[in-house]
Amino acid sequence: MNMHMFQMNGKNIVLDVNSGAVHVVDEIVWDIIKLYEDKSLELIIDDLKNKYDESDIVEAYKEIQTLVDNELLFTKEEELDINYNPQNIVKALCLHVAHDCNLKCEYCFASQGDFKGQRLLMPLEVGKRALEFLVENSGNRKNLEVDFFGGEPLMNFDVVKKLVEYGRELEKKYNKRFRFTITTNGILLNDDNMKFINENMDNVVLSLDGRKEVNDRMRKTLNGNGSFDIIVPKFLKLVKLRGDKTYYVRGTFTSYNLDFSKDVLKLHEMGFDSISVEPVVASPENDYAILEEHLETILNEYEKLSSKYIELKKAGKGFEFFHFMIDLNQGPCLIKRVVGCGAGVEYMAVTPEGDLYPCHQFVGDEEFKMGDIFTGVTNEKLREKFKRANVLTKSECKECWARFYCSGGCHANAYNFNKDITKPYKIGCEMEKKRIECAISIVANGC
Repeated sequence: MNMHMFQMNGKNIVLDVNSGAVHVVDEIVWDIIKLYEDKSLELIIDDLKNKYDESDIVEAYKEIQTLVDNELLFTKEEELDINYNPQNIVKALCLHVAHDCNLKCEYCFASQGDFKGQRLLMPLEVGKRALEFLVENSGNRKNLEVDFFGGEPLMNFDVVKKLVEYGRELEKKYNKRFRFTITTNGILLNDDNMKFINENMDNVVLSLDGRKEVNDRMRKTLNGNGSFDIIVPKFLKLVKLRGDKTYYVRGTFTSYNLDFSKDVLKLHEMGFDSISVEPVVASPENDYAILEEHLETILNEYEKLSSKYIELKKAGKGFEFFHFMIDLNQGPCLIKRVVGCGAGVEYMAVTPEGDLYPCHQFVGDEEFKMGDIFTGVTNEKLREKFKRANVLTKSECKECWARFYCSGGCHANAYNFNKDITKPYKIGCEMEKKRIECAISIVANGC
């Protein structure tokens, strides 16, 4: 598929898939483009003469021809030969500093923090070795990413602090730069750890689902009560103290709140201006799972949210919604657009014992154990499998107009639903395509 045409938020939008060029066009150009590949100018004039003047058709046709000549429209697909990461450079680690949690969220993929194993905290020496492993496997790359993750990482915060300190030592010794991120449910936030987080974390992810009744239905404390009233004041305080440093509130919507745009807008109303609300990924037998029968409602909800998003942006009351952020200039390099997140290749997760997995969503599944931070990646066959899983090798992706934006989707979701990392999760694909359309329409409206 070389072209994708859609209408949204008052704009006629044409995406040239292979060049990435996006065109906002008037009605006559829209109508001609639909006929351009199959009909000559004379036949197009004949088809459209009752709707437009012939001179206008000819002028619009010439404009389209100029775009075609400049390879901005109807661009042919190039033969791509991707040699992805031949040196096996690792640039990012997700450190599971706590396989334990002080919430019991119903939809938790980590089985309430223990990843279907023992409840463990990462020892300091394992964490230090993980940072050394990252440095040793980073080649000439200077900027490295480390995510402190759980469970709930604040349950092992002394180790987090010492690992940041050790990372700074490694930076000086090896001329590297660590970019630290922490994800927290907020229960244990206090003045001291807020101060440390704001001083040392390049990004903070705050887990909150939106409206109180939505959040508290799924995100409960260990005694069964809702977490909203405990964490919201802490999150607001942390964000205020954080100033202009990066953070985002990360929520999850389920079948219970298919009207999730209300949760996004509620989070904005509460004072958060960087927001991500993601669809739950759960097997169909769970009553909160997203099913194909929910898709129409969800896709309409994204469109509704995009319209409100434009309205707020134009009124000077805008915010950042993760799925509506898109770069239509150059964006990521071609390899990044083809291979995606880099899980199992450039990015890996580390358990409290030091085992390596492709990402946090594979942790606990022994089939996906890649090795450990002490001996390195030993399952080379698995790493090669992840290297080859890209939009050029996934049959469903080859004909999809969104392939260079979604990069083939999430490997973990593909495996969880299809037991094959090369077979994309269909429901996820449809939602992603709608989010991309929404994002493009927002830019087309000058926002």
